[in-house]
Amino acid sequence: MSDLLRPPSAPGHAREAANLLGAVRARAPLTHCITNAVVTGFTANALLAIGAAPAMVDIVGEAGIFAGAASGLLVNLGTPTPEQRRASREAVAGAVAAGTPWVLDPVAIGTLPIRTELARELFDRRPTSVRGNASEILALAGRSAGGRGVDATATPEDAADAAVELARGSGAVVAVSGPVDLITDGERILRVANGDPLLTRVTGGGCALGAVMAAFLGGARADADAGADALGAVVAAHLAYAVAAERAASRASGPGFFAVSLLDALAELRPEDVESAARIELEEVAA
Repeated sequence: MSDLLRPPSAPGHAREAANLLGAVRARAPLTHCITNAVVTGFTANALLAIGAAPAMVDIVGEAGIFAGAASGLLVNLGTPTPEQRRASREAVAGAVAAGTPWVLDPVAIGTLPIRTELARELFDRRPTSVRGNASEILALAGRSAGGRGVDATATPEDAADAAVELARGSGAVVAVSGPVDLITDGERILRVANGDPLLTRVTGGGCALGAVMAAFLGGARADADAGADALGAVVAAHLAYAVAAERAASRASGPGFFAVSLLDALAELRPEDVESAARIELEEVAA
């Protein structure tokens, strides 16, 4: 494994991230979230802080309509009530019909049968991106029975082959969260080494990242000048979020202060901050 590379050695992804953060701030992409009840408020606030416009529409009869009008969609399976399950199916159908980019976050799948079946059903609808911890990605690929609830029992490197397999089979960009995030389109792997362990001490740290991914995908779709494809948009979301986390951690005394500071850091983040702080590595995947 080579040392972590700074731009432009990792083909301009840090610069793309900076450009796309500017595009998100300029466009305020309408980001439709069907997410779990534990994190709704934090997720909405993270989107507002980064410059997007959140909408938490999870009502059957409205979700599909809204997904067709939104810039991006997140479907998070953290608390999949019967209503949310129906709304998720409806929203994904609306997004697919309208060409709205969408993110699947298969929270805690593997040992829990209802959400596991739903995750695989929705994955067959070809999300633009999937994000999860290593155990969730392995479970989605049918290679493990999942982790310990929402906690991973595997590392991103353990899930690298599964992530590549999922990406190649579906066309999705697959993002595996961990101390070093691993992101792949099946042809390339990018590793993002920014971030801070305090993200794992705050409920909603990963879930909010999924929403930021949907916002950045929507921003990339709306602003061709930003120069990012789906892989670039997902990497940009991870970089922006992780650099903000580092800044928040530097002034936080614990997880409570960190959660508030993360929102402030997201709001204060400048495009040049993302580019200068990025720590990313690129690997081409063998055929």
